[in-house]
This record gives sequence, structure tokens and C-alpha cells, in this order.
Amino acid sequence: MLDTPEAVVEALRENHDRPHGTQRTVTAEELVEAAEVFDEPDTLVTALLELMTAYEFTGEQRKSPVVFARLLKLWDTAPKSFSAWEAHQVFWRFKWVTTSLLQVPEMPLATVRGWIDTMRERYEEAGHGMQPVAAMRHHVAAHTGTGVDDAYDLWVTRPRTELSDCEACETRHRAWHRVAAGDDAGALDTWGPVLAGEQGCSEEPQASQARALLPLLRLGRADEARSHHLTGYRRVRGNTGMQHEVGLHLEFCALSRNEGRGLEVLAENRPLFEATGAPLDRLGFLTGVEVLLARLVEDGHGETPVAGPPGRNWTADGLLAHVRAETDRLAAAFDARNGTTAVGDRRRERLARRPLLDEPLPLGLRTAAAPRAAAGAVPAAPAAAGSGAPGVPEDFVALVAEARRLNHLGHPGDTRLWARIAERLADGPAAHDDRVGPEELLRAELAEERAYRLRQEDEDAESGAELETAAGLYEELGMEWRALAARARALAWTTGEDDADAERDEAVRVRLDRLVREAERLKDEAPLSGGKAGEGEAAAGVDVAADRVLAYLTVLYADAYTAYQEAMRREPEESGAAPERFREAVGRLRAEAERLGVPHQVANARQFVADEAGRRGDVALAESELRAALVDVEASDRPWRGSRPRALLAQIMLSRQEPAEAAELLHRALADAVRYDDADFPVAPTYSLLGHASSHLGDHAGAVRHLSEAAALFDRGGDHEDAAGVRLQLADVLADSGRQADAVAVLESLLSEESAAALDERMVAQIRLSLARGLRELEEYLPSAEEFLRLAGTVAGWEDDAPIRTLVTADTAIALALADRWEAAEAAYERALTAHAEAPNPPLIVRMTREFARLTAAARGAEGVEDALAHLARADAVLDAVPADAEGFAVWYERGEVRYRRARVLTEAERFEEALAEAEAAIAVHEEGGEHGELPRAEAVRFAALVEGNGLGRTGDAIARLTTAAARCRKADHPEAAQVLDALRQDYLSRPRD
Repeated sequence: MLDTPEAVVEALRENHDRPHGTQRTVTAEELVEAAEVFDEPDTLVTALLELMTAYEFTGEQRKSPVVFARLLKLWDTAPKSFSAWEAHQVFWRFKWVTTSLLQVPEMPLATVRGWIDTMRERYEEAGHGMQPVAAMRHHVAAHTGTGVDDAYDLWVTRPRTELSDCEACETRHRAWHRVAAGDDAGALDTWGPVLAGEQGCSEEPQASQARALLPLLRLGRADEARSHHLTGYRRVRGNTGMQHEVGLHLEFCALSRNEGRGLEVLAENRPLFEATGAPLDRLGFLTGVEVLLARLVEDGHGETPVAGPPGRNWTADGLLAHVRAETDRLAAAFDARNGTTAVGDRRRERLARRPLLDEPLPLGLRTAAAPRAAAGAVPAAPAAAGSGAPGVPEDFVALVAEARRLNHLGHPGDTRLWARIAERLADGPAAHDDRVGPEELLRAELAEERAYRLRQEDEDAESGAELETAAGLYEELGMEWRALAARARALAWTTGEDDADAERDEAVRVRLDRLVREAERLKDEAPLSGGKAGEGEAAAGVDVAADRVLAYLTVLYADAYTAYQEAMRREPEESGAAPERFREAVGRLRAEAERLGVPHQVANARQFVADEAGRRGDVALAESELRAALVDVEASDRPWRGSRPRALLAQIMLSRQEPAEAAELLHRALADAVRYDDADFPVAPTYSLLGHASSHLGDHAGAVRHLSEAAALFDRGGDHEDAAGVRLQLADVLADSGRQADAVAVLESLLSEESAAALDERMVAQIRLSLARGLRELEEYLPSAEEFLRLAGTVAGWEDDAPIRTLVTADTAIALALADRWEAAEAAYERALTAHAEAPNPPLIVRMTREFARLTAAARGAEGVEDALAHLARADAVLDAVPADAEGFAVWYERGEVRYRRARVLTEAERFEEALAEAEAAIAVHEEGGEHGELPRAEAVRFAALVEGNGLGRTGDAIARLTTAAARCRKADHPEAAQVLDALRQDYLSRPRD
């Protein structure tokens, strides 16, 4: 019941602790009504200030001036009703009213300027400096586009006062002035302290992060733009008080070619369409929406479903028309009020921007809402970069001739050409031309290409059928060698990767043996080095001898591949027919390739040997064979064949902790795959490996870039489990490099409903665990606790993994306590102890009990000391049950930390002698850790000295203790710890002593 002023004040205090939003605003309005009943202006003052705050931070600036007018009247009639803080707020909020009036186009500009004059008069009367007034004049000038430079100079040349905006907000305005002047680099230099986290407030750095996105993209600083989008967007998501910033993030998605991400951002902020209390910020939001939708419509995605104002279903083009009508009206209203075109010009400038990148910027996020391709649209074949990539002739005969030439060379760029040939024949622009030879030849070649594509899609039966079709056509043309090679590949590609069909595999081996014998017979009867070309061979336009050699070696390769598959299915130590057959088949391929001078097939044989050796653990042989294979590739004049052995060698280098060479190999592999248009090269796994190598080299920016690229590529290929695994690694790299907020954004994207549904339950659990811990690091305790509770519900049914349940339950208890949900925390604490009894996890339980001791003492002070000590006693009991030689568990460290925590708890109760004894016990226990115990020992010494000097008044003893300990730290090469101890020592030395 709000029947007394005290009850209203208590309700105001509770409401102030709520997050900004509709509930807080409505309650604030109700509390003003309740305060008006009492004849106590001080209560009404507090209520009005709370209501004005609610309006300011929920985008209801239309209403702020009315509330402030009431406050100002109370200030004039009952100034003693204002506390010192409230009196300061009266002058502070003059600025809020100025910006609120600018937000409303119906408010005449003369009224806004008149208000600033009033603000100046009030400041002068109270003896306040004029810099805040100059700042408001600059805001008006920047908004209207008139007298901007003069107003800026008058503002920035005046000294700051206690009523100036915070440094972070002023930095934002100075930086934005430079952006408007076209100086992106200078703006980012100005923004440095805010973007680096050195300056901040309730609006910063998120407001600046949104504004810095465009300058960063324009300057090519994409890695920084990615980071500020990830962290900045989390802070403004769904916030009606920052709808303009949400609009800037939408614009960033369009300009970085991340339209799918933009659609997700739009969906997450659908309520902002109903936020009308700050028209200028609304215009900023809707313009960002307009930029995104215009990109979608322009790219042919006008029918894509999108999230818009509630009440109907929207498509991109329908919502664009709706938004455009309102933004046209709003911009026109502001320009009419201002008598300039500045607002409309800024909107038109945003709408005229085009994407600043050629390819989508990998954000590292799982994006589910990718726009659908327009009906009937056929994606254009990508143009490969670099001089090694073939062109696509327009003339059909030239196109076929070039495809055949590249195919004979084994050049990966032939894939696009065959696809183009098939497309032209299927769509009708080209009919068969006798100049390309018999129609059966082209049909056979296209069947082979289809077979290869089907093989890439794991459609082995269909692939084999296409190769049999090709073989039949080649036979009709008298091309025995090509028919033989096609049939050999068909058999090799039907070999299973497991032992599920041993009878089938035996039949394959028998038929392959027959084909190898047939190849040997043909070789003996018609030498490979020459002979008359048949009709088909002549039409193919290739060297007959070279073509037959390649076909012969293709048969041997198919035999070696089949033997390789069988050997790889066996246990590494297994003997018998399979290893022997592997050695024989691969040896024959290598010997014949060397004899016939075909080094790329020698390289293939070496790769088989390297793979098999690596599986057996013979890393030295695997490495030497791969290095030799790369030499063979160089000798083959087929440089595009080096990408795969380089990637394999890079894996070995990573296993040998040589990331620098691994990174160099992977960069070269990727560069060659792009240069030679190798669409089948496993780019996503290679980027993943490169990210791993970069992280080991300490190149965190490179690791983030490469892992983000890998995740996007895996998603594009439908490999969502692999993409999720890469994003988990990406989150670890981000967290390790101090970018925990970025890591959390990545993890959150993996737990959207659609994303999580595509993943294994245990992977989802791992993601949720990482997210919960990340949120805890960010001190977002309640969201962290919620994630831990969800995780606890998941693992509760894992009967085969009891230790995981102990871990999760203990972490959940800590998270709930940090979130100040003590009743739930204590229940989880007891569940964790029960789980520990069933599946012991001493390190985690000890940490949990220590944390509960710390948090209990912090929350309840001296009243919580006994409960805190009880938690520590339980920690001692857990440690007593752990063997002293427990592997992987430093019992000495845990005992020392328990002693240290007990010393701190006892200090809370001013039981200083007991606290000193515990601190000294902690010092002694950490001695057991040798060099590993030096730093925790130094901290225990520091606290013992605090107890001695501050609690017991024995500064002399404290100084002696600190002198010895600092010297010890310097000797142990811990200069920072020594500096901390020396600083406390100097503090004691500076104090007067009896």
C-alpha cells in the first residue's frame, strides 16, 4: 500500500533497480500520482526525477519537457525540498530537455533556442560555467546544418564544468563532427578512448560503436567493425532508448553484405516499430530498416518474408514501401521545422550507400534468416581471381575446346566450363556442333563430369551409373583406354568407407584386378607412346600418347585408391592381406608414374603412403612423403595439385607445434585454390586449420578472421555441426584475447531456436556452458544463472555422465548466488553436494564453497560470518578426502585459498588475531607449491600485512613482513607483485607512528 510518503520512496527505490522498459516507466507514472497525494514536495521531486529518467532511457522524450516543467516549478517554489544530488540534477537535466525538444518536429526551432537561452540564464544565476550551454547550441547547429563549425568551436574551446556531459559522450560528439566533415580516420582517432573502453557511461561505448561501424568499413578496418557490431549490438538490442543505434547496425549489415544477419536483427527489434516517443531517433531506426530492405529488393529478394510492425505479415518490398512513406513524412517534417534540408540530406545520403565489400564480411555468427533466392534466378558462376583461372569463352566450339584442354591438364577450372556447356545445351542457346566432334564424345565427357559432381555429393551409386554411361559411349567411339579408366573410377568410387558390405568390396576388388590386367594387356598390344588416333581421340584434340598414359595411370590410381580405402578401414597394427595389397598397388602406381614421367601421379602415390603412415603414428614418414609429393607437384607443371598435400602437411606441422610453417602452408594452399579456381578444394576446413594455427602464433585477429570465414563456409555447405564446432573455437579465441563480449555474441547466435535444433544435444550443452561462463565473466549474472539452469535441466538426464551433473550444478549454484537469488542458490548448492557424493569433483566443489563464503560475507557482512565459515569448513572436509598425490589437482593451492578466504571472512567480523593466523597458515601452505606458489603466497602476505597494520595496529611488523616478501618476489622474477607489496609498505612508512 502506498499510503505513506515512506512507502512511496521505498517503491521508488525498488523501481529504480528495475531495467529500463515499459514496466519501469508505467510504475514511475503511477508513483508520481501516488506522491501527489501527500503534502511533501520532497517525495514528489524524487518521483518526478525517476519518471523523467524512465522517459529518457526508453525513448519517450516527447514527455520529458512536461515533467521537467513541474520540477522547475518546484525548484522555484520549494528549493529546500531538493537534496544536493537532486539540485544538481535540475541543472543537469536542462540538457535532456533540449535534446528532447529537438526530437519532436512539431516543436518550433524558436522554442528550442528559447529554452537554451533560459538554460543560460539559470546557469548564470547559479554561477555555473557556460560550456554545457555551448554544447546544446552545437547540437542544434549539427541537427539543422547551420553554423556548425562556429558552434563547434565555441563548445570545444570552453573548459569543461561539473555539468558538462560525461567525457565519453563528448568524445562521441567530437568524433561524429569529424565524420560529418569527411575525416573518418581522424574520427576514429578521437573515438579511441571510448572504443578501447577507457571512457564510458550508461550510453557508451554502445552509442559510439554503432556510429563507428561505417567509418571502419570505409577505411577497410573490417576486423574492428566486426567486433564493434558483435559487442555493440548486444547492448542496444531491443532498447527503445537506442533505436537510432539499432538502425545503424541494420545499415552495417547491408553495407557488409550480411543481409541475413540484418533480417535477424530486424526480427529481434520488432517492438521498436511501435516506439514513437522520440521521432528523430525513430527516423534513424527506420532509415536503417530502409537501407537493409532496399538492398534486399534491389537484389531480387522483394518477396522475402521479414519482420515488421505487428498485426500483419510483411515481405521486404511491402515493408519497404510502408517504412519509406513514414520516413519521407518524418524527414520532411524536420526539414520544414528547421528551415533547412539537413535531416533529409542525411537520410538520402544513407540510402544512396552501396555495400562496401565485395564479399560478405564473416561475422562468426550463425545466421538462420538468409534471404531466399528470387524465383527463377540462376546464380552466376563466380569469377576466379588470379592469372591461373581460365576464362569462359562465349563461342560454343571454343568453350568445348577449352574445357577439353583443361580437363586433359587436370586443371580444376574445367568444372565451370563443363557446367556452362551443360547449361547452354539444356537451355537451348547452343545445339550440337559437328566441329566439336561426335555428339557421343561430348555426351561421354558430360557424363563423366556429372559423375564427379555426384561423387562430391556422396551419391556414389548415381555417380557409378554415369561413369558406366560414359564408358559405353567411349567404347562406341573406339576409345578403349578412356572406357577402361571410366570403369575403373566407377569401381573405386563404390568402395565403402566401412566394412558394412564386405561381399560387395570383394567383388569390386575382383573386377578391378581384371581391369588392371586388361590395362596391362592393352599396354603390351598397343604401346602407350603412340599409335593411330581414333575418331574420338582426334576430335578430343589431345595428344594420343599422353591421353593413353593418363588413362593407364588412372586405372592404377583407382586400384591404389581402393587398396588405400581398405587399409584405412583396418586397425593400424593389423597385418594380413589389406596392408600388403595397399603396398603393392601404391608401389605399382608410383613405379609406373615414375617410368612414364608423370610426376603428379607419383605425388598421389606419396599422399596415400603419407596418410597411411600418419594413421600408424609414423609422423616422420608422413612428413617426408608429403614434402617429396610437393616436389613432384612442382615438377609436374600442375601447381594446382599442391593445395591438398600442403594442407595435409600443415596438419602435421600443427601436431608438432610448428604453427608458423603450418600457417604459411595453409595460406599458400588457399591462395592456389582461388588462383586456379579449384571449387572442390576443402576451403572451410582449411580456414579452420589456419585459424587454429593463427591462434597458436598469438595472431588473435587473424584467428578470428579465419575461423569466422570457416564457419560461414561450413554453413553455406550445410555442415552445421562443423560450423558450430568452429564457432566454439572462435568463442575461445575471442575470450582468450580479452573480447568476452564478442565471444558471448557468437555463442548466443548458436542457441537461437533454429540453430540449436540442427545440433547434437551434447554440443548444445557445451555451447550453453561456454555461454553461461562468458556471461558470468561479463558480470551479467542473472542471464548467466538462467543459462546454467537450462543446462542443468539438460544434463539431469545424462545417467552416463554423472561428473558433468556435478560440474553444472555447482556452477549453477555460484551463478544464482552472484545474481542475488539466494534461495535458489542454496537449493542448487545442496544438489551439488549430493551430486559430488555420487560423482566426486573436488576442485569444483571447493571453488563453490569458497565462492559462497565470499558472497555470503559480502552480502551480509558481520552477520554472515558464521555461515561463511561453515562453507569453508565444508571445503576443508572435501579436501581432507582427496589423496595428497591426486593427479591433476593441486591440493596445496586449494588449501591455501581456503585459508586465505577464511582470513578475509574473519576480518569482516574484526576477529583480527584469528584472521592473521589464517593468513599466515595460507602463506605456509602456498610454500608447498614451490615456484607455482609464489604469487598466491605474495597475495596472502599482502593481506596478512593489512591485518597487522590496519586491524591490529602493528605497522612495524607489517613493514618488516612486506620488506622481506617484496625482496623474495623480485628474486623470483615477479616484479609486479613486488611493486604491490612495496606500495603498501610505503603507505605504512608514510603514516605517523608513536
